[in-house]
Parts: sequence; C-alpha cells; structure tokens
Amino acid sequence: MALQPAAGARDLNPQQVEHNQQLSQRLADVYRMWGYEEVSPPRVERLDTLKAGGAIASKDIVRLVADDPLGLRPEMTASIARAACTRLAQRPRPLRLWAAGTVFESRTADEGGLCIEENLQSGVELFGVEDISAEMELLSLLFSALGTLKLNKSNKPRLLVGHTALMDLILLPYEDDLRNKIRTALIHYDRLALENLQLTKDQFENLINKLECRGEPTEVLERLKNVFGQQSVLNDLQRLFAQMESLAAAQGIGLQLDPTFQPHFELYTGLVFQLVCQSDSAPVVIARGGRYDDLMARCGAKGADAAGVGFSLAIDDIRELLTCEISSSDVAKSTLVAYGTQASLENALVRQHHWHQQGQRAVIELEPCRDREQAISRLEERGCNQLDWLDL
Repeated sequence: MALQPAAGARDLNPQQVEHNQQLSQRLADVYRMWGYEEVSPPRVERLDTLKAGGAIASKDIVRLVADDPLGLRPEMTASIARAACTRLAQRPRPLRLWAAGTVFESRTADEGGLCIEENLQSGVELFGVEDISAEMELLSLLFSALGTLKLNKSNKPRLLVGHTALMDLILLPYEDDLRNKIRTALIHYDRLALENLQLTKDQFENLINKLECRGEPTEVLERLKNVFGQQSVLNDLQRLFAQMESLAAAQGIGLQLDPTFQPHFELYTGLVFQLVCQSDSAPVVIARGGRYDDLMARCGAKGADAAGVGFSLAIDDIRELLTCEISSSDVAKSTLVAYGTQASLENALVRQHHWHQQGQRAVIELEPCRDREQAISRLEERGCNQLDWLDL
C-alpha cells in the first residue's frame, strides 16, 4: 500500500483545513452581501465543456476513463457558464453567481512525468452585462473580498491588468502567420524570439516599445493614446482605473497596466487581470479573471445574454501566503471535559451534551485524569482553550 499522496495532491492538517474554511467563509459573506447566489458546478464534466471551445488545452485537463469523454474541471467558469445558458437561462439578468470548490490541473512534473495538481478555489461570475459597468462591479467586489483576507503589505500585492483589444491593436498591421508568432513572443516577453522574426528595423523597434509599455496605468494610457489615438477600449480603461485607484490605495495594492499581458488559459476576450503577491520564495498569483463573452456565445447565449465576467481566488495559495497563525479572534472557544477518579465517563458525557446544547465545541477526555493539573496539561494537545473539570 502506497503511503504517500499522489504527485500534486496534498494532505492538509486540521489547522490548514480550518484556515481554508475561514478564508472561504469570509469570501462567501462578501459575495452574499453583493447579491451573489451560490451554485455548485460538477467536478466531472464533458471534455468539450472543459475545453471551453478550445480556450483550455487538452493537456491541462485531467481525463477520466469512462464511456463518455469526461474530465475533472481545471477551473469552474466554463461549467457555470454552461449552467447559466441552460438551466438558468430564464433567470433575469444580470445573473450573479458564486462557487467554491476543488479544481484539478494536469501538469508536467519536474522529473518529466505527468501529475495532477489539486487546488481549492473560490470565485464569482456576473452574466448579462455587455458594457464596462460589469468590470467596474467585478473589480470593486474583488477589492472588497481582498479586504477580508488581510493581505500583508510586505507581500507587495499588485493587480496586473491587460485587455485583448490592446493586443489586437498592436498586432493589426501584421499578417496572420506573423501575427501569431509576434503574439506568442509578446506574451512570453521574449525579445530573442522577436529578433528571430523577419521584421524590419522599424517594426522590431515598434514592438519592443510596446513590450516595454507597462507600468503605472495613467502613464501607459497616455502613451497608448499617442500611438493609437482615441479608442473606446482606452476610454473604458481610463474610467476603470479612475474608479480603482482609491480602492487599491486603501489596501496598499499596486496597479499595473500591461497591453501585452494574456493569461495561461485563453478563456478571456476583453479585460484580463491577475493579482500577484511576493512570497518568501517567488511571486504567486492569488486571483485572476476577466471577460469571456466568446465563451458565453459558444454555450448558446445570444445578444446581451452572451456576456460574462468573473474572477477566482486561489485559497490554498492565499493560506500559504498568510504565514501568521490564525488570530485568537478567529479561534472558537473550545472546552475539554475531563474527569477524575471520583467521577465517570457517563458524568463527562452529560457535561459534554450541556456544552453542545449551547452551540459550543466540547471534546471529552475518554480516560480519567489523576488530577486537575494533568487535565490542564492536555488542553493544548486536544486543541482546547478551557477546561471543565469533574471530580465529584
């Protein structure tokens, strides 16, 4: 019998599980305050749904052996979008939904083999709003959710924002074959790949300027307006950043606009973003999201209904980022019911029932203690912070 978990899987200790639950509950409380309703998408889906119309590569999906082509979800947006366009199609728009659960991603291990990576995720989806007001609500909700997580400013959180329309403007002068190669090089910040393409000196320098055009949003937008003139996407981004500035400043979150930023999953067509924090060892992405109207259209939505935005938060990564212990205010009062030689287990069970009726956690010590001091010494071991001692 194998005694180690599968590659990519993790055994969580009780404190990690409790911390995950606390983080998830804080986020759920925020979602509900904003009018979002909880849904529970299936972990197992048909592969064509999980691929999101080609936006997610087959290699990223954990396939299952079954009569139908099935797999484990690598994210939850595609499944929720499918439900919004079928079972929930008659619900009035805007439709606000949230979900939390485990996602599974197939990846290549360091030694070259394949492994399954399992992560806990929490996020929201907003359907049926075509204009920038959807993104304004979504990012306001994101900042509200982040406020409950109590991120440490020493982790230097930064919201990186891009837009697929900006990439389209950059690539517009180039033919299709060359366009795809340039896009790949820009996304991966690969100057060498650009040098190896058949570009004129002016084209190369122009693309390098676009590659380096990232940073403080107001400055980047001014540079882009000087190059591309008045564009609706630039006006929308200007409005969006103006709304985000005070929210980000209040939480010590930096804002960065990068016209060449595109996420790993090609799920989004419109605004894309991710929140990056600096851990002790390397940067970690704790939130990501954007607009995915094309996905809604592939699910059968028409007109204004073919509009969707959303984000997800990586609960496990957030827990590991918050290295401090769970604060005392987050730890529920817990009682150890212990008894001496003059009492009995039956007496202790009655006392435990008394605490449970009050809605309080109570753990029973199944063997008698020789004295009160021995019972006190077991409080921490049993995960309790007060003693109910019986010895009569």
